[in-house]
Amino acid sequence: MAVTLRQITEQDAVAVAGLSELLGYSASVAAMAQRIQAVAASDDHCGYVAMAEEQVVGWIHGCYTLRLESEAFVEIAGLVVDEHYRGKGMGAMLIDEVKQWARGKGVGKIRVRCNTKRTDTHTFYRHIGFSETKEQKVFDSSL
Repeated sequence: MAVTLRQITEQDAVAVAGLSELLGYSASVAAMAQRIQAVAASDDHCGYVAMAEEQVVGWIHGCYTLRLESEAFVEIAGLVVDEHYRGKGMGAMLIDEVKQWARGKGVGKIRVRCNTKRTDTHTFYRHIGFSETKEQKVFDSSL
């Protein structure tokens, strides 16, 4: 099976919204198209899709991140591969694409946050060279 990667486009909104459901994130196609457009328009964000059998079967979103307390890094803001295509190296390929983009930004570190419930995903990240550095809780507040 041939796999290709390319930059994400608004035309991917249907597939990306559907794949996002696998992570538990619901978004309308229109909302997803707007988000993709914003990512594509930003120099500090990148997005790629994995294509197999002429369909989008995975996506990744990376963002350049500045913090006062640390050196800049690129964070994987989202990554998902269709359940039927997992274990075929697509996730690692997508991450490699973001790593290449990060190098172009002059960044020496890439980070990903992962829900504590997703233990299979933790194993995946460790397998491809990530190491766990801390555990956190996330707090949100409405504006």
